[in-house]
Amino acid sequence: MSSTSWRFSCALTFLLSGFCAHAYTKLSDQTIKSLPRPGDDFDINKGSVLSPILRTRVPGSEGSAAVQNHFTDFFRTKLPDWNLEFQNSTSTTPLSKGAELPFVNIIASRDPPWAEPGDTGRLTLVAHYDSKVSPEGFIGAIDSAAPCAMIMHAVRSIDGALTKKWERMKTEGVDSFGGVEEHKGIQVIFLDGEEAFLSWTATDSLYGARSLAEQWDSEYHAAKSTYKTKLNSISLFVLLDLLGSSEYTPVPSWFKTTHWAYKNMAAVEKRLRKLGQLKGPNKKPWLNEAGKSDDGQFNSRWMQDDHIPFIDRGVEVLHLIPAPFPHVWHKIEDDGEHLDIPTVEDWAMITTAFTAEWMDLEGFFDSAPMPAADRQEKRDKNPKENVTSKTEL
Repeated sequence: MSSTSWRFSCALTFLLSGFCAHAYTKLSDQTIKSLPRPGDDFDINKGSVLSPILRTRVPGSEGSAAVQNHFTDFFRTKLPDWNLEFQNSTSTTPLSKGAELPFVNIIASRDPPWAEPGDTGRLTLVAHYDSKVSPEGFIGAIDSAAPCAMIMHAVRSIDGALTKKWERMKTEGVDSFGGVEEHKGIQVIFLDGEEAFLSWTATDSLYGARSLAEQWDSEYHAAKSTYKTKLNSISLFVLLDLLGSSEYTPVPSWFKTTHWAYKNMAAVEKRLRKLGQLKGPNKKPWLNEAGKSDDGQFNSRWMQDDHIPFIDRGVEVLHLIPAPFPHVWHKIEDDGEHLDIPTVEDWAMITTAFTAEWMDLEGFFDSAPMPAADRQEKRDKNPKENVTSKTEL
């Protein structure tokens, strides 16, 4: 999209009519240049964010518990305003000889302080954190330790701006922000048990995702809530997987219904490149299908991943996974030494900028927030650019 700002609201009436809209304001060049880079946090040996994940993380193992503790410590110490919860399940596997194996999904969320849970739509950033049981010693750096770290960096980077925005909204009144931002939150889901234990089947894969999607589909909000269930509250399910290799393996636009979101993320990548903020060795765009027509080919069912139990229940998905897969996929070489750290940082920056734009955080980073009157004047000058339906794209 070429508009400076497009807005939409996911009120119940719009959901019933098939119209869905959302606030999305582009970041200024100054803000993009000021976004923090991960730096030493992504050092594979001593980085505070990435290195603790670069270990074996088979469900139910000591390594899995250690990474769970790392996530917990990160949110409780770095992001204390976030709500942290765990969704637990058990299942037999082809290798468990009838024993039930534990799976732990970790969910961190932050909503506007005045909003009721059932009235809040959430941008949802997702990655799996488990690793394959074989080959023995498999780390899974791109699959998906690095994507977890990218998400952690993104939410930490936007948290202060989010606080400033919501404080300003309380001071000025939420209506001064156009009435769109009142019930918009964000959440992170780190899923357990994505990998198959023996071979990929409908029952030997996606253990955590299947359990969480089923549970959230059956847990209802209060009767008069905007959203019926936690699944309905997911405004966009952004799944990161197999990112961080030095190879040029582009990420297709997998779903027609979220091609609008893909195009916005591609625009973010393009601007970051133009402004010299991407440092990886590949200069071609990762998100290379922004120009694809809405009538083009979308290979949505070809890719099996953690999104399947959610999209089968009507959740909108933006799937960030390359095709073809990097050559280290499911090989012992998928470790920290084979990560391209500048590329890992680049994906963290793309995720950060996209999240900041989705959460409408322009003006809330280092520079002073835009006064309410100026925001309204900006909307009034571009009346046709303020609301866009996904069905119109």
